[in-house]
Amino acid sequence: MAMASTVKVVLGSIAFAIFWVMAVFPAVPFLPIGRTAGSLLGAMLMVIFQVITPDQAYAAIDLPILGLLFGTMVVSVYLESADMFKYLGRMLSWKSRGPKDLLCRICLISAISSALFTNDTSCVVLTEFVLKIARQHNLPPHPFLLALASSANIGSSATPIGNPQNLVIAVQSKIPFGKFLIGILPAMFVGVAVNALILLTMYWKLLNSHKDEEDATAEVVAEEDVTSHRFSPATMSHFTSLNSQEWNSRLESMSLQNSPNVNGNGSHAETLRNRTSLVENEINRVSSGTFESARITNESKEVSTDGGSQRREETVPSRGIGSVITLVNVLLRQLSRGKESLSSEWKRVLWKSCVYLITLGMLVSLLMGLNMSWTAITAALALVVLDFKDARPSLEKVSYSLLIFFCGMFITVDGFNKTGIPSALWEFMEPYAEIDHVGGIAVLAAVILVLSNLASNVPTVLLLGGRVAASAAAISAADEKKAWLILAWVSTVAGNLSLVGSAANLIVCEQAHRAPHLGYTLSFWNHLKFGVPSTLIVTAIGLPLIR
Repeated sequence: MAMASTVKVVLGSIAFAIFWVMAVFPAVPFLPIGRTAGSLLGAMLMVIFQVITPDQAYAAIDLPILGLLFGTMVVSVYLESADMFKYLGRMLSWKSRGPKDLLCRICLISAISSALFTNDTSCVVLTEFVLKIARQHNLPPHPFLLALASSANIGSSATPIGNPQNLVIAVQSKIPFGKFLIGILPAMFVGVAVNALILLTMYWKLLNSHKDEEDATAEVVAEEDVTSHRFSPATMSHFTSLNSQEWNSRLESMSLQNSPNVNGNGSHAETLRNRTSLVENEINRVSSGTFESARITNESKEVSTDGGSQRREETVPSRGIGSVITLVNVLLRQLSRGKESLSSEWKRVLWKSCVYLITLGMLVSLLMGLNMSWTAITAALALVVLDFKDARPSLEKVSYSLLIFFCGMFITVDGFNKTGIPSALWEFMEPYAEIDHVGGIAVLAAVILVLSNLASNVPTVLLLGGRVAASAAAISAADEKKAWLILAWVSTVAGNLSLVGSAANLIVCEQAHRAPHLGYTLSFWNHLKFGVPSTLIVTAIGLPLIR
């Protein structure tokens, strides 16, 4: 492609530079507007500077990519509501055999969940689990946070829905989901294993210096924290006396606890047994003659002040009978409500099973080669209908700012492409980056690695994807597919180089910093001294395995 006019080249470069600064440094002091607004600013400048026309700007927006991204985000929202990630968190601590075993589990679970549910989602929901398990075992958090973020990036490379740049590659290359998976899966598993080995090597002494096990009581408490960090089932306290106010308070507490909204995720059968036992104890106390300490609110409280002891003695038996009847009525009501709660629990189990089946159906459809965007959107809408209530709370959890960021980025990158600068740079590099020999693959990987950390991975894919594929297609169709997969592998693993290399790293850092009572700051240098060797070694080992 020939270079555009000098004016267009200069103005287009300025617009792209502003977009790049906003994307890489979203809180710069002179313009702290963030990534999303920065991408829209870059797109607007491309049109205002007449680098591209408004019609070309609209045409640059890739709707299939946006549809696929939206669908996968909605599916992830409903999977989180169905406790999928809660179960993944439980797997981290189930029968753990020490810090090294825990670190390897985090690497494996983070990689697999990222391949299926996107790396950003996995990092959002698993970070607090990792922090709590580290606290449970009295371990330093940063090796495990690094394991979570880096394995999420590596694992997400295996599927088109694992991360945004893979979405772009899958749509532009038209590589079927199954072939994409088979092409990168061996490199992904080996990369995760090597990454875990590097972490163990770097932090072996640190992990050995902390005790592997904890007091059994503390372990139980921590287990409860980890497995129920989003829900806190209410507990009913034990009363030693029973005056009228306490009894009313107890009835209200029992009624509230029986509500599915309050204790929908607790053990209803166990709660019902506790309530039955409680009421039986009170009946025994009533029948044993301790009614003088009880004041039931629905009883008559009129006792004559001058009636003497004989009248009081006559009143006690009648009160005892009324108390027994009241307590039996309470017991019957609680049994009825308990059945309703159990029924509600079964309905939730059925709903969660349907959510998992729809998600599995989506994955099977993708493996069969159906249109990825419409498959994801169909699965998302099926979950909305299955939920059978206003979808607004769930849809509000979708990151619309990310979708808008993509729209602005598509326009900005398309405008920069029309300046001719990327084509000129690629024409210079192309003779050295042919993928039919080892040296060419190494050069191509180095270019992708550097650009992914300078311009971010998605813009790198948009800038290089078509050119790399066209160059490889001149060799063979198989080499074209391999070029796309190399681009997916290297641009994704490149995110592990530094803390700002990928959104997943930043999410783990921010989530760890904000976690209540568990806040931990993952520093840039702590990440860099691990990220550089891990990225270079994992990238190099994975390249020969890509087919």
